[in-house]
Amino acid sequence: MSDKPSLFSELKRRHVDKVALVYAVVAWLLIEVAWIVLPTLDAPAWMLPAFVVLIVLGFIFAVTISWSFEMTPEGMKRTADITPGEVLPYWSKRKFTAFIIGMTTIAVVLLAYQLLRLNPALQQLSNVKRTDKIFIQGNQAGTQIVEGQADGAMHAEYSYNDRGRGDHIIATWKLDGAGVPVKYEGSGNDYMKAPVEEHFEIKNGRATWKNRSEQGEQAVNGEGFYLPMNAPPEFFAVLARALLKAPEHKLPLLPAGEATIEPAARVTSGNHQLIEYRITGLGFSPQSIWLDRQGRAASVSPWFSVVPEGLESAIDELRTAQQKTDAVWSARIALALAHTPNGDLVVRNARLFDPRDLTVTPGTSVLVRGERIVRIAPDADLKPTANAEIIDAHGRFLMPGVWDNHQHFSDNDGALDLANGVTSARDMANDTDTFLQRVERFDNGSELGPRVLKAGIIDGTGEFAGPTKMRIDTAEQAVQDIDWYADHGYAQLKIYSSIKPELVPVMADHAHARGMRVSGHVPAFMSARQFVEGGADEIQHLNFIVLNFLFPEVKETRNRDRFIKVAEHARDFPPEKPEVQEFVQFLKQHHTVLDPTMSIFEALFCGNPSAITPGLEEIVPRFPPQVRRAMLSGALEVPKDMEAAYREAFPAMLRLLKALHDAGVTIIPGTDALAGYTLHHELELYVQAGIAPAEVLRMATWTPALVMGVDKDRGVIAPGKLADMILVDGDPTKNIRDINNITTVIKGGKVYDPAAIEKALGITPRETGPK
Repeated sequence: MSDKPSLFSELKRRHVDKVALVYAVVAWLLIEVAWIVLPTLDAPAWMLPAFVVLIVLGFIFAVTISWSFEMTPEGMKRTADITPGEVLPYWSKRKFTAFIIGMTTIAVVLLAYQLLRLNPALQQLSNVKRTDKIFIQGNQAGTQIVEGQADGAMHAEYSYNDRGRGDHIIATWKLDGAGVPVKYEGSGNDYMKAPVEEHFEIKNGRATWKNRSEQGEQAVNGEGFYLPMNAPPEFFAVLARALLKAPEHKLPLLPAGEATIEPAARVTSGNHQLIEYRITGLGFSPQSIWLDRQGRAASVSPWFSVVPEGLESAIDELRTAQQKTDAVWSARIALALAHTPNGDLVVRNARLFDPRDLTVTPGTSVLVRGERIVRIAPDADLKPTANAEIIDAHGRFLMPGVWDNHQHFSDNDGALDLANGVTSARDMANDTDTFLQRVERFDNGSELGPRVLKAGIIDGTGEFAGPTKMRIDTAEQAVQDIDWYADHGYAQLKIYSSIKPELVPVMADHAHARGMRVSGHVPAFMSARQFVEGGADEIQHLNFIVLNFLFPEVKETRNRDRFIKVAEHARDFPPEKPEVQEFVQFLKQHHTVLDPTMSIFEALFCGNPSAITPGLEEIVPRFPPQVRRAMLSGALEVPKDMEAAYREAFPAMLRLLKALHDAGVTIIPGTDALAGYTLHHELELYVQAGIAPAEVLRMATWTPALVMGVDKDRGVIAPGKLADMILVDGDPTKNIRDINNITTVIKGGKVYDPAAIEKALGITPRETGPK
């Protein structure tokens, strides 16, 4: 029998087994730490697998060294130089066991923590009742209460008040181990108080869903994340957590689409650390959500923010960081999509529309140098320089860029405007910080957008106060806020519905003294006539003209009555009625401007809240899937005995619009809705009312420039004016719908391709057919 020791006895003698066990336990612990820490450092996804590979290679190295070398009382020696049978020193059995047990315990605790943190089902069971606060323009407007239930389901109640409107949704849902919903039940009312009810379930490999505008089912292979139509904000966080757990951080969406997620920024506020994640696939651009270490979510914007109780003070920090992320994205597409000619720009062979006299001149060339128009001449008379860039219009219709006179700018609105030929706009109420920075980006070209004139909103206080921090009760407060707006370059004051009627003349006088125009909603408890007599230059929304005839029976117009009463009674005031004719003449004599926003009332009074927004039926199918689902009319629910009144309300408003125009009242088109596309439909409605298409084009170009006092630079294509113009395939003076066929947009001499802008926003190309 050989005296040569066996391999296993030699491994034990050289303590290779102990080294391997110690290494394995320590490696497990290190991997657990890396698994937790690396994501908090925004480390790339490949770093954790790479670290594991290094650990494995280290194991081989450690075992090899342990076999080949040993630590002796005389120091490190090669194992081959040690006498066989010599006992090698090592830890005592007690110390060794204590070390292994200690390291293993720490690793197990970390593993349990990580599993609990990443497993939504387990996480929900650990969730206690949580209250989130909802803020509109910095003012608390509602709450979201989220609570785990005994059966593992989650329950949420979400409600807020925005001037008498606002969602109220009660929902429950269950998730699978991947954090993906397998069941959802929701009910309540939408923003305009129309009832909503929604059901979703995955059972036996099939997903089924039903809400007021959708009903469908499909087979589900793997995971599919259903997004409810009217979900509480917490459901956006459910999606984020599921995406973070999903392979490649990607999930298919139901009924259609796909979502991905990536980290973007980090904010530490007090003892709270939050990470901004950007989810792609829900809108025209990535959407942000913030998660803290406990998985609690916050969503912030200048208009609407939802944050866990105790994190209210972090809203400004989160919004600032998020704005920087948004600005980087916007700058990237702006740089890619704006073309600046190296020399002169010449548009040749165009049919030039002049809104001043409504003429169309064929065979015309326009010379642009820098941001301004230098010369206009017949094609034969304008000889471009050698380095000039030529745009051959091929006989297309060339007109000034159009105006949207009623917007509230947020993400993507500027890009949507440019894609639709809107080169000038008015913002009719916004926040007082991030909005100003956005306008600066529009102006310096780091974000796509039109030239913006700003109107500053001021409202009173109370339950129905509007979305603004500028809320006042006294004349002194009003003067202070008006001065702030004037000092910051605002062109117009917008008085809102909760202002005390007695303050209107004071506000109008001071705004006029500061060089500002005055407009607004007609405040509650006063009529449109009194508003104009108090100093208003302009009225927003045609419903306030109808409400003038209902005064004083209808005085409280801060709530939904300003829509409901108009729907019920608009047909009672035809243009031929003496009191209507008298008030129309009153507006004409006072040079009152109207910003009617007709498309809003077409949608509100259409009778079907689940219908696609009227006028956008051909546009919406090209939008990203989840955007398509949101483009609904939001119509008022029609009472059983009011079907005829609601049906006749909008046609009556169109007749009133035509009477106002025929009497010479100044009308400027605005939308207060989806940017760009809705403006085109607004113009179509004016033609539907009976106004000639060429005159409608004048309303959208020259008239706003005159009203706003910027006709020196805008409103017409002429030498010395800013080079803001659009090429249209067709002739919108004959068919106003041709305004949808814009092929080229020029703003300040920079050239934009509308199709390229749409592509960057995830909008599919228009169908092209034979002309």
